[in-house]
Amino acid sequence: MKLKILEVDGKTYAEVQDGKPVYVEDDGKEVAFDAPGTRNTISRLNAEAKSHREAKEAAEKALKGFEGIEDPAAAIKALETVANLDSKKLIDAGEVEKVKAEASKAFQAQLDEANSKAKALEDQLYAEKIGGSFARSKIIADKFAIPADLVQARFGQAFKVEDGKTVAYDANGNKIFSAARPGELADFDEALQVLVDGYPYKEQILKSSGANGGGAGGGGGGQGGARTMSREQFSKLSPSEQMAAVTGDKAVTLTD
Repeated sequence: MKLKILEVDGKTYAEVQDGKPVYVEDDGKEVAFDAPGTRNTISRLNAEAKSHREAKEAAEKALKGFEGIEDPAAAIKALETVANLDSKKLIDAGEVEKVKAEASKAFQAQLDEANSKAKALEDQLYAEKIGGSFARSKIIADKFAIPADLVQARFGQAFKVEDGKTVAYDANGNKIFSAARPGELADFDEALQVLVDGYPYKEQILKSSGANGGGAGGGGGGQGGARTMSREQFSKLSPSEQMAAVTGDKAVTLTD
C-alpha cells in the first residue's frame, strides 16, 4: 500500500478522506486507513490473546491432578462403581442404574425440545439478519439488475449469523475482512461487493452501462442462445426462470 499524494500549487499533500489518510493498494483500489480503529483492534486482539493464554494455563494446571492415570475410561467406571456402592444403603445398585437411565431419558427429551426451539429461533434470526440485509442493501438497489431475493439465492449461502452478527465467507471458506478497517470483519455491503467481484458472471447480474445493443429475441429466459434481455422482459419471468437467465453458461445481460 502506498500513501496517495496530491500536488497543489507545487506543494505535496497527502489526501485525506473523512479525516483518514488515503492509501492506494497494489490493485489500484483506494482505501481510507482508520489508524485509531486499527490501534483499538490490535489492543483488543492482544487482550484476547492474554485471555486465551490464561485459560490454557488454568486448564493445564487442572489436568495435573490426573497425571499417572493411563486408562481414563477405567477410572471413570471405578468412580461410578464406588458411587453405586455408597448408594446401596438405600437401594440396590442395579436400581440405581435404572433410575439413572430414566432420568437420562427425561433429560434427553427436554434437551431435544430445547434444541428444536433453539433451531427455530436461529432460523428466524437468520431470516431477519441475512434476508433483511439483502432486502435493505444499498448496493443491491444501486448496482444490481436483479431483485434482492435472487441476489440472496445466489450469494446467501456465503453469509452466516455468529454471536448475533452477520459474517461473510469467501469461496475458500475464509471470513471476509474489511479493507478499510484492518482486523475487523467486512460489513454486509462490503462483503457482498467482494463476493460479486469474484463471480464469473457478474456482468449478467449488474446493471448495464448502456453499451450493449437492443433487447433479446424471444424473451424466454435466455432460450435460443439469447445473450441480452430488456428489464421489462426479465420482470415477466418466474423467479426460477429469472435465476436461470442470469446464471450458468448461457446467462443473459439485462439492458434498461
